[in-house]
Amino acid sequence: MSLKDSKWDNLIVDDHVNSSLYIGQTMPAKKMAPRKPPKPPKRSRLRRLSCKTVYKGKVFSVTADRVVEPSGVTATREVIRHSGSVVILAVDDTGREPRVLLEKQYRYAANDYLWELPAGRIDPGENALTGAKREILEETGYCARRWKRALFFYPSPGFLDETMTVYLAAGLTAGKAQPEDDEVIECQLIPLSRAVGMILSGRIRDAKTIASVLWLAETRRRSLA
Repeated sequence: MSLKDSKWDNLIVDDHVNSSLYIGQTMPAKKMAPRKPPKPPKRSRLRRLSCKTVYKGKVFSVTADRVVEPSGVTATREVIRHSGSVVILAVDDTGREPRVLLEKQYRYAANDYLWELPAGRIDPGENALTGAKREILEETGYCARRWKRALFFYPSPGFLDETMTVYLAAGLTAGKAQPEDDEVIECQLIPLSRAVGMILSGRIRDAKTIASVLWLAETRRRSLA
């Protein structure tokens, strides 16, 4: 008989039930003993075997660290060391739709002009909120009466220890910007719906700005639901 014969359709051979042949039938279900879930590996503390600074600049440094990680992996990790940054999600909430304060400036690393939220490095000895108030004044001239921490995240934890703290700032008052000598910044208040559209169309390509604006849009959507 050929294997192409219709009798061989749905053939199931069960070697554990008297080697029976079931033609056009479903094989009886086997009784399986319940399996215990695997135990998670025990975690220990990080052990740093050595640490060497291979570069030190004004904004960040780079270290090459030989470590034993909590998982037990031994490796050399090259890490960019950074004091952390603040991001200001400044919102004009006086109208029917909130407007977000965005900056447009040239970024050498991207070789392009980017739309971004005001942001900057936390200076030594400075707390995040103080740094946020300083940065928005320097870059845009705006001050805010109300401040609330919105997000805290690592932008690229694979090789960078920088953290970003995002503050929602409202009750804005315009003033004169005090940019640094190497900063040329254009500021604009943009409706939230338009800012979201700029993200979805690819006009906004800065990660901290994408995360913060979408957070604001989702928070507002939930509050109106």
